Amino acid sequence: MKSSTLLIVLLVIYLIGLVVIGFMDIRRSKSFSDFAVAGKKQASFVVIMSLLATVIGASTTMGLTDTVFNIGFPGIWWLAFGAIGLILQSLFISKKVREMNSDTLPHAAGMMLGRPAELIISLIIVVSWVGVIAGQFVAMNGLITFITGKNSKTVFVIVIAAVILYITIGGQLSVVKTDVIQFLIIIFGILTCFVYLYFFKEGETGVSSRDFELINDNYRPINLVTQFFIIGGVYFLGPDIMSRNLISKNSKTARRSAMLSGVFLLAYSVILVLIGVWARRNISAEELNGMNTLLYVISEKIPSWVGAVLSLGLVSAMISTIDTCIINSSTIFVKDILKKDSVGLVRIAVVVNGALALIFALSDSGDIIKMLSNAYSVYTPGVIFPLLVAILAYKKKSINVVIWVASVLAGGVFGFTGAYFSEFIKDLHLPEFISNNLSLVGMGISLIGAVISVLAGGKSKFEEKE
Repeated sequence: MKSSTLLIVLLVIYLIGLVVIGFMDIRRSKSFSDFAVAGKKQASFVVIMSLLATVIGASTTMGLTDTVFNIGFPGIWWLAFGAIGLILQSLFISKKVREMNSDTLPHAAGMMLGRPAELIISLIIVVSWVGVIAGQFVAMNGLITFITGKNSKTVFVIVIAAVILYITIGGQLSVVKTDVIQFLIIIFGILTCFVYLYFFKEGETGVSSRDFELINDNYRPINLVTQFFIIGGVYFLGPDIMSRNLISKNSKTARRSAMLSGVFLLAYSVILVLIGVWARRNISAEELNGMNTLLYVISEKIPSWVGAVLSLGLVSAMISTIDTCIINSSTIFVKDILKKDSVGLVRIAVVVNGALALIFALSDSGDIIKMLSNAYSVYTPGVIFPLLVAILAYKKKSINVVIWVASVLAGGVFGFTGAYFSEFIKDLHLPEFISNNLSLVGMGISLIGAVISVLAGGKSKFEEKE
């Protein structure tokens, strides 16, 4: 990597800055509300910046450009479905969720359905999100290796420890504050790279209609359906995404923020994918030799100063996702599993959660997209549709909680089996569609079960009063 010394210095300054921000917020983070949900008083600008910084992580930078290099423009669907999920959230559930005034998504489930629903969703999130966080750690390790020029686990652990420290000290207030800074760095880095490649760099920059095909031999209609539900579902009703809803000052802010974030994310996805398209047209697989596409562009195709800006942007992208995931899953563990409103316990949970994900990351081979997809494949089939049905039925229809919880468990089991035991499933010689799409099957089962739970529940107490 060019100018690695400069980047190391910038990284050290960056991490010190995060810790300083954490210490600056320590006095403001004494109450559980301030530490866990930033006081529930954030304006649209901050919520939008924080939401976008959260979703633009490893999967939407290094991972996505690799995907586009390998399969072409259809790689855009990962983020496009995310944008669609945010827009649908704004249209259908943002207002309803914020008006519940809950501290977490499982807390909202508990308000609607009681303790069993709160507990089962909490357990699914806390366990699955260790994989999500580990996926970001794997990407961070690759980037640190690239910046320093050597694979040093010591340096990697120090960086992750600094991130965990700043989260532990400042909580959600610090996370929200740094998200704004991180988002601006991310955007500046990506735009600088895009402009240089397409307007200043020698090479093939023209594009044809073939470059914009939405489906090809590497990306078939079944992939389209699967990602719409599995990936789009997490952006629509994922715990980290909805946490930005909960820090909003009111329901109007929450709804506006989700809509504008979705629109901006769609535009951002085009820019990022075009960087991948440029690489696909100007770099051979032999040149890459297994190296990450975006890192190769930084190393060989752009000036050192552009590479330094983009590298810092990548660090920001990863940290902005890591901090949100860690603080939210830790808050869910304390609030919804332990049933405590304790800042001290959340701080302990942050350390434990980060340590577990770090161990997982250090022992994994490092396929970012696969790791994230596997974690989402557990959460999405089990939770998305049942929780959506509960939100839409809230104060209108009563729900049979036993059937509802059973639908969550059934969907989660199918998703877990498909994600982690795919080879075993193939040996059972089931119909090909079922064996290859257990997550979709799980979503269908959880949806049917959730609808039945409403039909079996009768009128709600709110409707009876009216």
